[in-house]
Amino acid sequence: MNSSFLTAVYVLHLVSVLLVALYGVHRLALLRSWLRMRGRPAPPVPRLADPLPKVTVQLPLYNEEAVAERLLAAAGELSWPRDRLEIQVLDDSTDGTREAVDRGVARLRADGFFVSVLRRSSRHGFKAGALAEGLAEAGGAFLAVFDADFIPPTDFLLQTVPRFTSPDIGMVQARWGFLNDSDSLVTGVQALTLSSHFDIEHGTRHALGRFFNFNGTAGVWRKEAIVGAGGWRADTVTEDLDLSYRAQLAGWRLVYHGGCVAPSELPPTLTDFISQQQRWTKGASQTAVKILPRLLAAPLPLRVKVEALFHLLGGMGWLAGALATVTLWPALLVHGTGSSALAWVPGVAALTGSCGAILFYYMVYALLEPRTRHLLRYVPLLPLICIGVAPFLACAAVEGLFTRHGVFHRTPKYGRLIDGMKGDIPYVKRDTFRRSMVAFSLLAVTASPLLFVGNTLALYAFPLAMAVPAGYMLTGVLLVRERAGGRG
Repeated sequence: MNSSFLTAVYVLHLVSVLLVALYGVHRLALLRSWLRMRGRPAPPVPRLADPLPKVTVQLPLYNEEAVAERLLAAAGELSWPRDRLEIQVLDDSTDGTREAVDRGVARLRADGFFVSVLRRSSRHGFKAGALAEGLAEAGGAFLAVFDADFIPPTDFLLQTVPRFTSPDIGMVQARWGFLNDSDSLVTGVQALTLSSHFDIEHGTRHALGRFFNFNGTAGVWRKEAIVGAGGWRADTVTEDLDLSYRAQLAGWRLVYHGGCVAPSELPPTLTDFISQQQRWTKGASQTAVKILPRLLAAPLPLRVKVEALFHLLGGMGWLAGALATVTLWPALLVHGTGSSALAWVPGVAALTGSCGAILFYYMVYALLEPRTRHLLRYVPLLPLICIGVAPFLACAAVEGLFTRHGVFHRTPKYGRLIDGMKGDIPYVKRDTFRRSMVAFSLLAVTASPLLFVGNTLALYAFPLAMAVPAGYMLTGVLLVRERAGGRG
């Protein structure tokens, strides 16, 4: 094999593992800040204003027949004076959800609630378009948003609305809880990553005065903040992230209240999980292209800008990880022949990146949510799932850098009691994905002897070289089971 080609691939591998290490160091920095803040006393619960403000509860729906009535019933259980509460159903559905909504709305109206149903002639702008139309007709000074798979606790408004203690607070985000985190490996891994996202990322960024974001649901916005930031826009597929950054650049402060937990349903299949993660990854890249030039030019502290770079360009971590696995085996040829004096660099970098990520997720279940079973079951398998999905999320991240708008593919909602329903994956065809997993796995197994080329064992690469085929195989097996009608 051409030595120049091998050298070029080795350099690409080196750069990619260094980027992985950089993201790992960032994870460790967030974790360190979070650990230092854990002992601080919780702020006192603010007193409710008198009179209570009017709140509009917005429920955006699109073909959510399995969970629509459950959501409407939960909205009717919210503790708030009925004369100060408006429920707004933003129903873009084209299936039996419309009838389910009508039944749920009829029950709420019979109980004395003011409920309006907005149905558009087209799904223009997707969720952002529906929220924008609802905003124009909302009568509340505050707007609480819940996706179809959420069941807000009865005291949700009592916990969040009082957090608007200053006129410059534009949004309060609650923590997500999980109804089905113990159902499967797929839901367990998601709960692990999302718990760290809320408890460490949101909690730390908020406490340190960094920018963070509304998660599209289980949050309350001040109507004035949405309008002042330019309203909902559909030029990215993550309208929540886009609005959050525009609002903060306009001077609004966002608040994270992790003490308020809104239970939700996690995507039960790997297919749906990949679809959701691709949309989030692509949308973050789109938001980075749109927002970062303005943010970097703004008179903000350097620490705020640096954190925003890591936040919005998180998809580049997936790209680096995917490149690191794909270029591993040619890089081992260079390493094994002893032609590189920098053979130790990728080892240290890979170890730093891996340890940073694993500790980041480990600490939440070890300290904040002591759950030994989940810890032992899901933390070791998390790297394998990440390896398996990395190439596809990397493609989504790159796509987001060069495209605007895009189709908002909703994540299917099944309801905890509904089994056997499988959603379609919009970005990745199942057959293509499954075959790719098999091909990459075979390549990795075939290339494993490169670890011993020239009688030099690349010790740093051994765990990664074994994890790559294992990750692809695990992902492929899960998809095959889903296709056959089983659960992940």
